[in-house]
Amino acid sequence: MPMPPFASKPGGNATLTYGNRSIDLPAMKGTVGPDVIDIRKLYGESGVFTYDPGFTSTASCESAITYIDGDAGVLLYRGYPIEQLAEHSDFIEVCYVLLHGDLPTPEQLKTFRYQITRHTMVHEQLNQFYRGFRRDAHPMAIMCGVAGALSAFYHDSTDINDPHQRMIASHRMIAKMPTIAAMAYKYSVGQPFIYPRNDLSYSENFLRMCFAVPAEEYKPSSVLSRAVDRIFILHADHEQNASTSTVRLAGSSGANPFACIAAGIACLWGPAHGGANEAALKMLEEIGTVDRIPEYVKMAKDKNSGFRLMGFGHRVYKNYDPRAKVMQQTCHEVLDELGIHNDPLLKVALELEKIALHDDYFVEKKLYPNIDFYSGITLKALGFPTSMFTALFALARTVGWIAQWTEMIEDPSQKIGRPRQLYVGADKRDYVPLHKR
Repeated sequence: MPMPPFASKPGGNATLTYGNRSIDLPAMKGTVGPDVIDIRKLYGESGVFTYDPGFTSTASCESAITYIDGDAGVLLYRGYPIEQLAEHSDFIEVCYVLLHGDLPTPEQLKTFRYQITRHTMVHEQLNQFYRGFRRDAHPMAIMCGVAGALSAFYHDSTDINDPHQRMIASHRMIAKMPTIAAMAYKYSVGQPFIYPRNDLSYSENFLRMCFAVPAEEYKPSSVLSRAVDRIFILHADHEQNASTSTVRLAGSSGANPFACIAAGIACLWGPAHGGANEAALKMLEEIGTVDRIPEYVKMAKDKNSGFRLMGFGHRVYKNYDPRAKVMQQTCHEVLDELGIHNDPLLKVALELEKIALHDDYFVEKKLYPNIDFYSGITLKALGFPTSMFTALFALARTVGWIAQWTEMIEDPSQKIGRPRQLYVGADKRDYVPLHKR
């Protein structure tokens, strides 16, 4: 029987010797990247588990969606380089690619775009749901609650065993997330909600829902809407990161897709994950002026200072973040379009960028500005408060979460997630009655 496309292939065997036993473990080959050793039968044959905090050396699934080579600075969506997609595609087409695996034909893209556009409105009763939050609620708290609540409004798309319902749920979440995020922003600033329009693109619609008011019409420039579209493309998926793994883990229990996306949003909210661009901007605010940069650069080079520059270097990319190259260009396009050259914060950012790209220490350590550095500056220039940065990240990443969740549901080898542990607590002991203690 021929092997299905994109399936892993046998890659020989590895032998593990433990005690007086030797166990043969099969290796598996992917399309590109390192081989993996299949340890599924390890416990049954040896009585031991592996220990891998953070699962950083463990493949939890087979996936054909996204590939990262951190050493070479490569990011592929379904095999397509992120640079090419950011330059030639738009976010809706990238959504199609992530969901379906290939570039759409003109007719397929037209149909898909129509389906997403016609799902952008949310149930009118959700307006009342928003009003239950405090005015100063963080947009991510609101988005987490509203995304989870969608399952209470759309009962016809929660059966994960029905492919048609899975498709409808996928389209709904991709379409409604900009509306949900924009409503969270409008609620936080005390302005009325703006309904989506079917004659605007995905990014134009989002900008209008955020910044239009009933008193006058709002029409974003093509440069700004294109910048937002690129930000969405660059953040659409990033392999098995913390939030994506959270979505998969929640989905492995059979939870409905809306609940799984809410779980992903909650995980993304963590400052070590989705809050990096907000942290980078806060660092720029702390530095304050260009003349203070040498002081902070000196601290960054001192291992004992405890200070590190946010928005530089990346845990995955040991070379230049390929998304940062696109984001750098986009950032400067936005600043030029808006005529922003005298903002003290942006002056600090541009001077830091110059130092990081030319200073021997930063070049040697490969501490290049990453996507979070440039996206933070860009979003601030567009008029978004820092509290909205992670919300926009969640908006963009929804399609990646959905694609990963769908792939997991359709994978015949998927099981409910159940990591093991190395127990280091008390051994078995007897209960002591209260009067004898």
